[in-house]
Amino acid sequence: MIYQGKAFKVLTLENGIAELRFDLDGESVNKFNRLAIEDLDNAVQAIKAEGSIKGVVLTSGKEGVFIVGADIMEFTSTFRQEEGELIEMVMGVNRVFSSFEDLEMPTVAAINGSALGGGFEICLCADYRVLSSKGGVGLPEVKLGIYPGWGGTVRLPRLIGADNAVEWIAAGREQKPEAALKVGAVDAVVDTEKLVDSAVAIIKRCLAGELDFNARKEEKRSPLKLPLLESLMVFETTMAVVKQQAGPHMPAPVASVKAIKKHADLPRDEALKVEAEGFIKLAKSPESDVLVGLFLNDQMLKKKTKALTKKAGKVEKAAVLGAGIMGGGIAYQSAYKGTPILMKDIAQDGLNLGLTEASKLLSKRVARGRMDPLKMGEVLNHIVPTLSYSEFGDIDVVVEAVVENVNVKKAVLAEAEGQVSENAVLASNTSTISITELAKGLKRPEKFCGMHFFNPVHAMPLVEVIRGEKTSEETVATVVAYAKKMGKVPIVVNDCPGFLVNRVLFPYFGGFASLVKDGADFQQVDKVMEKFGWPMGPAYLLDVVGIDTGCHAEQVMADGFPDRMSRDWKSAIDVMFENGRFGQKTNVGFYKYEQDKKGKPKKVVDETSYTLLSEVSAERREFETQEIIDRMMIPLCMETVRTLEDGIVDTAAEADLALLNGIGFPIFRGGALKYIDSIGLDKFVELADQYAHISPLYQPTEKLREMAREGKTFYGA
Repeated sequence: MIYQGKAFKVLTLENGIAELRFDLDGESVNKFNRLAIEDLDNAVQAIKAEGSIKGVVLTSGKEGVFIVGADIMEFTSTFRQEEGELIEMVMGVNRVFSSFEDLEMPTVAAINGSALGGGFEICLCADYRVLSSKGGVGLPEVKLGIYPGWGGTVRLPRLIGADNAVEWIAAGREQKPEAALKVGAVDAVVDTEKLVDSAVAIIKRCLAGELDFNARKEEKRSPLKLPLLESLMVFETTMAVVKQQAGPHMPAPVASVKAIKKHADLPRDEALKVEAEGFIKLAKSPESDVLVGLFLNDQMLKKKTKALTKKAGKVEKAAVLGAGIMGGGIAYQSAYKGTPILMKDIAQDGLNLGLTEASKLLSKRVARGRMDPLKMGEVLNHIVPTLSYSEFGDIDVVVEAVVENVNVKKAVLAEAEGQVSENAVLASNTSTISITELAKGLKRPEKFCGMHFFNPVHAMPLVEVIRGEKTSEETVATVVAYAKKMGKVPIVVNDCPGFLVNRVLFPYFGGFASLVKDGADFQQVDKVMEKFGWPMGPAYLLDVVGIDTGCHAEQVMADGFPDRMSRDWKSAIDVMFENGRFGQKTNVGFYKYEQDKKGKPKKVVDETSYTLLSEVSAERREFETQEIIDRMMIPLCMETVRTLEDGIVDTAAEADLALLNGIGFPIFRGGALKYIDSIGLDKFVELADQYAHISPLYQPTEKLREMAREGKTFYGA
């Protein structure tokens, strides 16, 4: 043993070749925290001091993973430091990494799993890289609102070319072994058990003079020096593509391209300083604050879900009742992710519709090269259509997905309960109906909960798992486990009208209705909210959801929360409903819908809408952009506050994640409660009070006023 710390060890392998092993104490994965950086520095100094070492293999002591990157748990406090302190810290890490790169001997990274972010950046410092066939490499920092800050934008272009590096860094995706080998990001791909031997073999070739490791070092220390024409192609042309893909609210991808361009003609150490300066600007940005916060929220939810699923019953076979578009989507998702499923309906036509939906989704994967026909056949074989309950005896979870009618659902659930074992769990895919109410007709209400999927099932990540008054913890855990197996993001909520997401969404539609009533052009509202970051504006969203569905859910909300969600005036939504304009399903709603070249519905302006809306709207006028944003967002945000105060959702993080995954809340704004934090609770309350005369939906709660007075936030300091 040449050196032993709490994160790094230096061990002797053979004939003067040492192993620099990263094995962070007390952690299941390796990540670069302050301790690990300090320990790496000490380990490198120990290697320099040991005169007998002729080569170094960088390895990981964690099975199946190399280094996941920097410790993001430290980001929040680190990024709050003054710029001077922050640049000193970043350049301090760069000095440690460069000292490893500058060792006067050949170095090889033996990458046994994922090497991401800072984990890949230290690999770039090695002279050569050998990757496991089960591993992967990448620089995903842009997903946190930053770009690589420990040499990634400097070293990667020098290794794989600026064009490839720009693509890798701006996209932020993990690259598979084949892709990494093709562009030269790694030098070999081997089976995991051969990694160290392959790395040692490379060092021996270096020592024998067969490989020029010093030339490798010099290449990364030298300027990039692109010819003018190539520079224009790489940076100017690529910049336009990156801007378009990133959108106006995600500055990091574009900043990464600018950084590479800016330091391309500089030697390594000067280039690292340019990179660090740009990195710090991004680290201080509101976008980074939001995206780092979202990452931490997601990690918290995963830990909570993991703990909960330890209480789950087995989920080896499932069933769905109702084989329409929704039932077919649920069947597809279950079978595709490996849980066989029975799909029951009362009519063969229904089964045909469900199977067609599943086949269509699978065929798309085959057409795009994401699945081979053999795999498609296997998945379809895991969906068993049936008109009877004869095979329900060994089902673990049954998801009811019939029409959104309380009496029909009660009848179907009671019937199904009599056909399954006492251990089976029943779940209702309802978007609005009380789980406690549905449970009244069941003999085992403790084995029943809600499992609300969002449409389309295959595309929407969220599943609301709704706890009724008598639902057991094991039942909740089992349904959460099933949702996880389906590749979904399950969030547990308590029962109330609309649960979490729909309860929050309909005040947003209420804000829209009141704007149109006051003379707003629904097209202007849509454009403003889309520019704000929503995937579609409220009128377009209502057309996609179905205005008939919206009216039904709106009535449920009004019955459940009459003090603020009922109204005594006819709205634009009512007008569309009364005229049979249900949206895309009838090819006309607020907009008309025509098929594009791919057969998808394309919205076009329909002047008839304005004629009909004149009945319920004041004279049409232009509104200030900020007023539209405020009048749309305050009701949604206020209702999210109420769900947290009412205990419908446990934490601010879960509330915000539900909105991000369920209704497409703009990701760079972090969710409703993060959005309030970004405005400031005191300013938000003041803003809400300005509009309180419009509707009780705008009125702050007393607890929110108290939080504002005390200077509190939803996410702490």
